[in-house]
Amino acid sequence: MAVLPDPAASRAVLIGTSRYAHLEQIPAVANNLSALAAALCAPGSWALAPEHCTVIEDPGTAVEVLEAVRTAAEEATDTLLVYFAGHGLVEPRRGELFLGLTGSMQHRSYTGLPYGTLRDVVLDGRAGRQVMLLDCCFSGRVLGFMSAASAEAVIDQVEIEGTYLLASVPDTSFALAPPGETHTAFTGELLRLLREGVPGGPELLDLDTVYAQVYAALRAKGRPLPQKRDRNTAGGLALARNAAWAPPGFGPPPPPYDHEPTPPPPYDREPTPPPTPYGHEPTPPPAVPPMPTWSPMALPSPAPLPSPGGAASRGRRRAVTYGLAGALVVALVAAGVPLAMSWMKDSSKDDSGQHPSESKSSGKPKPGPTSGYNAAAKGAVVNASTKSGGTLKFISRNDADYWDPQRTYYGYIWNFSRYYARQLVTYAPKPGKDGAELVPDLAENMAKVTNGGKTYTYTLRKGITWEDGSPITSYDIKYGIERIWAQDEISDGPIFLQQALDPGLSYKGPYKDKRDLKAIKTPNDRTIVFNLPKPNGDFERMLATPSGSPVKEEKDTKGKYTNSPFSSGPYKFGTYHPGKSLELVRNTKWNASSDPIRTALPNRITLDVNDNEQSRGRALFHGDYDLDLQPSGLSADAITKARSSSDLSARLDNPYTQLLLFAALPRSVKPLDNVHCRKAVLYAADRENMQTASGGVLSGDIAPHMLPPSIGGSESSYDPYETRKLRGKPNATKAEAELKACGKPNGFKTTIAVRNNRPADVTVAESLRSSLRKVGIEAEIDQIDGGQYSVTMGAPEVVKKKGYGIVIYRWGPDFPTGQSFLEPLADSRFIQSTANTNVAELDDPTIDHLFDTAIAEQDATKAGSDYAQINRRISDSAAYLPILFQKSVLWRGSRLTNVYTSDLWQGGYDYVSLGVSE
Repeated sequence: MAVLPDPAASRAVLIGTSRYAHLEQIPAVANNLSALAAALCAPGSWALAPEHCTVIEDPGTAVEVLEAVRTAAEEATDTLLVYFAGHGLVEPRRGELFLGLTGSMQHRSYTGLPYGTLRDVVLDGRAGRQVMLLDCCFSGRVLGFMSAASAEAVIDQVEIEGTYLLASVPDTSFALAPPGETHTAFTGELLRLLREGVPGGPELLDLDTVYAQVYAALRAKGRPLPQKRDRNTAGGLALARNAAWAPPGFGPPPPPYDHEPTPPPPYDREPTPPPTPYGHEPTPPPAVPPMPTWSPMALPSPAPLPSPGGAASRGRRRAVTYGLAGALVVALVAAGVPLAMSWMKDSSKDDSGQHPSESKSSGKPKPGPTSGYNAAAKGAVVNASTKSGGTLKFISRNDADYWDPQRTYYGYIWNFSRYYARQLVTYAPKPGKDGAELVPDLAENMAKVTNGGKTYTYTLRKGITWEDGSPITSYDIKYGIERIWAQDEISDGPIFLQQALDPGLSYKGPYKDKRDLKAIKTPNDRTIVFNLPKPNGDFERMLATPSGSPVKEEKDTKGKYTNSPFSSGPYKFGTYHPGKSLELVRNTKWNASSDPIRTALPNRITLDVNDNEQSRGRALFHGDYDLDLQPSGLSADAITKARSSSDLSARLDNPYTQLLLFAALPRSVKPLDNVHCRKAVLYAADRENMQTASGGVLSGDIAPHMLPPSIGGSESSYDPYETRKLRGKPNATKAEAELKACGKPNGFKTTIAVRNNRPADVTVAESLRSSLRKVGIEAEIDQIDGGQYSVTMGAPEVVKKKGYGIVIYRWGPDFPTGQSFLEPLADSRFIQSTANTNVAELDDPTIDHLFDTAIAEQDATKAGSDYAQINRRISDSAAYLPILFQKSVLWRGSRLTNVYTSDLWQGGYDYVSLGVSE
């Protein structure tokens, strides 16, 4: 049974070094100390008296620290907790750990605080229990990268008999302090746990539960995993009370939680997402939401989003985590919210007595069929109807990452959130590529853009209301956007609006900074003005994401807002059981006349979470549900079954996803530093065979270049390596000529890096190895732990050291432009020592200049022309091997009406257009 230490008889010493004279600065550490002290002293947590919690920030000498710890050790008779965050130094001969002080120096471990001495002082005290929390790198930028075995050796060394040790053990400074985040990775998850608690967890958060939850959260983000060492029964010692605990009988049934972390099972399909540089495949336990899933490669860390003419500012993206038939990927879709059927004339009333609104969007889609294979992916509307009523039923493998619009980074949740969250502008309710057209939503018109593309002014519509009937004001929109700055309270969502409006992060967020965000002005309730430091032609696309949603300040519950966001749309939250089910009911205060986008046909919308693939497939085919929330919801077995049945296959669609499967060829790895050696790889690759390995034609079309068809600047006729002309077959003659040109006529050796938890990618890597061998290129395949893949590939030093000449990736945009898709891959300002997204290390000043020009351009056609030029220069450099423009396979239930796929929603159905026929 967990026991909470007596706060009166316990002490805590929190040590952190954020400023260094000779090492890389870690400003997040200072935030760690104040936040952790507040959490431990909070009445609802441990309730430690402030005078019993000593904070030592930026210590200059070991004596300063040791004296404070000795005093606490002598006073504590129950429990002594010692925390350290900062750089860790490892003495190379004996592997001894030293903790970094302000004057610590690289390769001079003796300039730090000897951990052994600190341990002795702790053990010499009177406390019956000791807890050590270490948030430091045991190598990283200080001593170079260490193997997992050596990191384990350090951990084994630092444990204390009879105590509990919890260590972050990152191998890179990036993992220690992700750029753009308020706290270090390990401590940030610890603080979130103490603040939000564990729904369904115990009343007291014992150390084993803390470890399990932090482990799962870090694993879900693809970040280095913590380690623990405990002796006797230390794991049962509670660190705090569970903020989410409720006495039995109160509230809805909580979701289960994992007490011990377990590795995710291997599978060849991924839940939809992010970001998110990329390739992260989260399969977290139910108590820890899975991470967003789009943007290529899964770099847990923010990827920079440079503004025109300047160095990259740091940003965040999410990983793509999808799959089909063992390989199909589906990823993030652009931002926005297309809806409303302009082709429908609705004379009926819904349950609220209101007429569903008529779309003012121009254009009338051609009449569509009622069924048929791929019918909804051909630019038509399947089973068009104006009938309202009934219940639209979703099923999903996972719950949302967050329902909070400022926090979600799942593409399919961006789509679903339009039921209850609106934005100033959104996307047109049109099928396919036409859905990329921006149209007004809460605003009367598109922005009035002045000041050289730096000022955007909007006037709000009349009659827009919250679910309580009060008007939505310009201040509500501003406040919602300002929440993005509160990354310590509501983290994990996209931050591109933050980067565009306040790249220097001068504003601290609405919870800390009583000043308002100066970049947004609200002259009156119906006017809002955005002032950018530099022009960005994609700014309105950023506003069209859920991040641009309004939030009513008095309804903001910070971290708990995700459980019941206050609705600005046609539906509001009914019952919600996290990890199990959600019900949306009509928002009777929604004015249909003020919403030209949403038709709001169903009376009710439900979502059930079911992680059993076979069960989900059966339920969909049986008609128990109308569609899967995630565009990659069908398993390979279910797809095979559906394709073998004429009745079932008529309800399948196979749209493009905006995702690209490709390989990066890092230029720091010899001999791939030679352009001719890289071109030899591109000519020798058998892309037809890789398509088969990825799942066949359903998984995507062979890609001749790096820009998917739905991204502005993509040229359908552009075929630089004759990929389409040869139907994906290799060109051995040209490959051999390029090998001679690079001085390797007999070929060379290299290594292909690939995730070990994505079997389809491994199969693609094996196919590529086979085709390269035919021209003398011998490639070894290194299957890397999926949870560490993005961290490893995001560190050029590691890539070079390991000789990863070919790196398998998947990539998708946050919004459908070259800035979102190409820039992180090709702008040299994105090359970083950690969290690197330009894995090929492409460094071309002309490309950088073209990005600056394209991003500042207000004319999308002109910007697309710049991105086309960039795409051509990327092809000339042979920095990347494009493999497939990816597709997904969707299931369309027989009751669904108004069904069409939209490029904006990763090729998925436009949810808010859907109705049901009973």
